[in-house]
Amino acid sequence: MNQDKNHLTVLDHPVAAHLVTRIRDVNTTTPRFRELVARVGMLLAYEATRDIPTQTVKVTTPIEETEGFELQLPVTVVPILRAGLGLAEGVMQLIPQAVMGHVGMFRDEKALTPVSYYEKLPTQIADGPVLLIDPMLATGGSAAAAIDLLKSRGCTDIRFLCLISAPEGIEKLTESHPDVPIFTAAIDQKLNEIGYIVPGLGDAGDRLYGTL
Repeated sequence: MNQDKNHLTVLDHPVAAHLVTRIRDVNTTTPRFRELVARVGMLLAYEATRDIPTQTVKVTTPIEETEGFELQLPVTVVPILRAGLGLAEGVMQLIPQAVMGHVGMFRDEKALTPVSYYEKLPTQIADGPVLLIDPMLATGGSAAAAIDLLKSRGCTDIRFLCLISAPEGIEKLTESHPDVPIFTAAIDQKLNEIGYIVPGLGDAGDRLYGTL
């Protein structure tokens, strides 16, 4: 795990590197792609939840009663539709008691700006940490807009999880929301002339759902 002033965390693990390589491969099938993305989602969630509050509870083992720990606050998982659902599956496998909200956004491919079309968030979303999920941090526009929305709903503990990041997106998100830590599996070279991450993995949503 590499950290930069507690704002940027990059998964630094051979298993994560292996999974990302297989995800990038153009020959990876859609079912396999979904499976691999979910696995990375679980690893990202593990890192992103290292410091969430717990409380002491009593538990009875087959031998005796002892003390254990459970999550103190509700965790909300918010994927940005549709591509965020792939990572969210792995996050929910790690934290099955989490609740899920959804934010629908797409990128205007000409202006490279986010367009919001859907929002469904839990009523108590501001009561605990929120894991905002989008596989690609490219320009950073969609992530920044989604964080704006979450903050307008009272959220104060937001953590952004993504599969691949571009330096441009990291810079944008760091400048616009310096209080929101970023957790990513890889940082790539740059954006190309049409706003795609290079080398990237292509269109994550299309590869997740076979709409190539």
